[in-house]
Parts: sequence; C-alpha cells; structure tokens
Amino acid sequence: MAALHVLQALHPHLHGPTYTHAHAHASVSAHGSITNLTLLQVVALALLQGVAELFPVSSLGHTVILPALLHWNIDQTDPAYLAFVVLLHFGTAAALLYFYWRDWAHLLRVLFASLARGHFSDDPDERFIWLVVVGTVPAALLALLFQDALRSNFGNPTAAAVFLTINGVIMLVGEVLRRRQAAAVSAASSDSGVPGTAGAPGKVQEYKDIDRLGWRGAIIVGLCQSLALLPGISRSGATMVGGLALGLRHHEAFRYTFMLATPIILAASIKTAPDLLTPAGRGILGYAVLGCILSAVAAYLSVRFLDRYFRTNRLDPFAYYCLIAGVVAFVLLSAGV
Repeated sequence: MAALHVLQALHPHLHGPTYTHAHAHASVSAHGSITNLTLLQVVALALLQGVAELFPVSSLGHTVILPALLHWNIDQTDPAYLAFVVLLHFGTAAALLYFYWRDWAHLLRVLFASLARGHFSDDPDERFIWLVVVGTVPAALLALLFQDALRSNFGNPTAAAVFLTINGVIMLVGEVLRRRQAAAVSAASSDSGVPGTAGAPGKVQEYKDIDRLGWRGAIIVGLCQSLALLPGISRSGATMVGGLALGLRHHEAFRYTFMLATPIILAASIKTAPDLLTPAGRGILGYAVLGCILSAVAAYLSVRFLDRYFRTNRLDPFAYYCLIAGVVAFVLLSAGV
C-alpha cells in the first residue's frame, strides 16, 4: 500500500477515507462492481485525460467538474477509481515518452555518465537533464508535505471551477509575456539585421535556451508546476508561463514543460500499478486498460499538435476557454443545476 500513498500524495484529490483490501473485497462482493463507471464514461474520462493533461486547460479540473455537472454516480474516493485514474495517467506518460523517446534515451545516458563522473561538464544536455531533475522536486515535495491541507480542495467541483477561471488569467499573463518577448526580439533583430539577435552590444537576448535557465530558474518553474495540485490549474500551462516569465523561448518552454511532467506522472503510475492486482483493482482492470490505451492515443495526438502549435502560436485561446468554462461551471454548480 506504500505505492498507493505515493500517488495519493501526488494526486490528493484521489485520497479518500482509509480503505483496506478487506473493505475492497467486501464492496466487490456486495455490488459486483466496485464503481458505477459505464463504458461511455470510461471513454469520455480517458479522452479528457489524454487531451486536457497536455493542453493548458487542467485535466484534473475537468475530471472534477464534468462528473458533477453531468451528475455521474462516481465515487472518486474509491480505491478502484484511483486504480483507474492511475492507468489513465500512465497512458499520458507513455505517450510523452514515446514522443520524446530519442531525447530521453540520450538524456538518460548523459545523466548516468554525469553520475559516474561525479562532477558536471560543459555539456548543455547534461545541464538540461539536471534541470529536469531539480524542477521535479518542488511539486513532489509540496504534495507530500501538504497533502492533508490540499485534500480539502479536491472533490469540490465549485472550487475547481474557480481555479479553472484563475487558470485562464494565468494563461493571459503568459500570452502578454510571449508577445512582449516576441516584440523585443523582433525589434532587436531589426536593429542588428540578424534574426533573433540583440542589436546593441552587451544587450541580453530576450529568448534563452533551456540549459541557460539555471538552478534557481528550475526551482521556480517547478514551483509553478506545483500549482497544478489545485484542481483547475493546468500543470502544463502554469509551468509554461513560469518558463516564459524567466525568458525561455515559447517552444523551449513547451518542451521543458512536458519533459518536466513526465517523471512525476510516470513514477507515480509505475509505483501504484501493483494496486491494479488487488481485489479492488481487478474489478476495474478491463476498463482501466481500455482507458489507458485511449488516453495514450489522445495524449500522443495532442502532443504532436501542440509541438507544432507552440512554435509560433498563442496562449490566449486557452485562456478564453478556461475563463468561459470556469465561470459557466461555477454558475451552474452554484445554482445546483
């Protein structure tokens, strides 16, 4: 059960009352199925996870809000539902690993070489993989330290709607930063006659590569990722805006965002996978496998699209969506519709 506690710390919304295998077995015996998930709901939640986890619109917020708005009879504190969500996240992580497999294969070789050598070299790839390592620490640490305080916000669709609206504001801030940065580089390029370069001697270039982010910058971006512990705040969106605020190129911020998210999602999923073999997990294993596959496909298509989109395009469409969806959801939930 230690693995279960790890994922519950990283995803406090799934942390409910204390359950034992005896409780789970009793529930299976009494009800036949430990959850009330239907095939249509499995498909909807899997596709939602695969898309919303990578688009900056908060998969967690949508997972909390949608069942409430549609009055689905789902107990999100049930350990079987936890097992289901675990495999959905594994599908997302698998898609990211597949999309970036060449990057990860090279970076892991660089990381092991760095550990064996015992000191840093001037290799920018070595610096980048260590920035990924450092950037993953804040979210994991804060989730473990404050899981009890964070838990009160989860399973609350009204709070998720508020945070989704706030996420829209964060995306607008990110778009302002992107436009300001692009305008500065464009002006510098015009002055120098060389695209992407500064015109005046000694002027700091507005865009920077990831390996120039620095340890302090990695921690700051990691803290931005921690905002996703609040349902409705997008992990990818908050992390990307943090990178933009520190001067990363638009596409560089996007790449760092998904490289940073992969270890946390994958580690939590792998650690909790054995729970699918418990009586509670076996009751939903078929749906969980189907959801994992659908989530992986949706996530792969999403990251392929976003990899092209964020080379040049904007954050404000996602901002407007979150603002509208958050406000509408808040009104409907508050009215009890």
